[in-house]
Amino acid sequence: MLLEGKNAIIYGGAGPIGSAVAAGFAREGATVHLTGRTLSALDAVAGDIRAAGGTVHTAAIDALDPGRISAHADHVADSAGGIDISFNAIGLGDVHGTPLAEMSLELFERPIVNAARTMFLTTQAAARHMIDQGSGVLLFFGGDGGRDPVRDYNIGGFQVAMGLIDTLRRQLAAELGPRGIRAVTLQSGGIAEAIPADEPDRDAITEMILAPTMLGRTATFDDVGNVAAFVCSDKAGSITAASINITAGAVAD
Repeated sequence: MLLEGKNAIIYGGAGPIGSAVAAGFAREGATVHLTGRTLSALDAVAGDIRAAGGTVHTAAIDALDPGRISAHADHVADSAGGIDISFNAIGLGDVHGTPLAEMSLELFERPIVNAARTMFLTTQAAARHMIDQGSGVLLFFGGDGGRDPVRDYNIGGFQVAMGLIDTLRRQLAAELGPRGIRAVTLQSGGIAEAIPADEPDRDAITEMILAPTMLGRTATFDDVGNVAAFVCSDKAGSITAASINITAGAVAD
């Protein structure tokens, strides 16, 4: 198994991407520590993982709360013997459909401020323990779309937030690389399965993310989990400061 003996914390573990990565980690032998605001939702995901033979723990954590994030990371490190992987998949509170020229400052800055706060807090909490053990992976999700702006659908400050996360990943990789810690982003270009069935613009969003792909599909939840597990494994030990392209050809490197 790729991740046998590894401990992974996942923030936003009840969401579609968080749960997909949790399942991928557990399949490869990691002990998964799911966090989120709603314990009942986390327990539902944990039940599926346990039914498939995985090991998982849950904790109600607000990934914007520095005290709770730090205390939980300390608990995991102390009880499990370390933190090997930290992955943050929380929703950023982004607003779609309103042109920037018509958007309020509050709506524009919400995903940017949330991204800066949660990504800094969660990676810092994990990095403290990873430095002590001389290894670890900080995993991010999304990417900035190959630095190509989205032209056909207004996504507010979300794309700006993605650029912020990519810059943070590069800086963390530079600062923490000498301590054996890697920082990697999974760049998806959008996951069709993750669009809620009750999203009013579901068809338009699906068409937007499918149109530029070369495979005629987006990555699936299984794709996301499998690639995440490989990237966080020792077999990918030379990959850092990198954005791993799982856009199904929507972005050509």
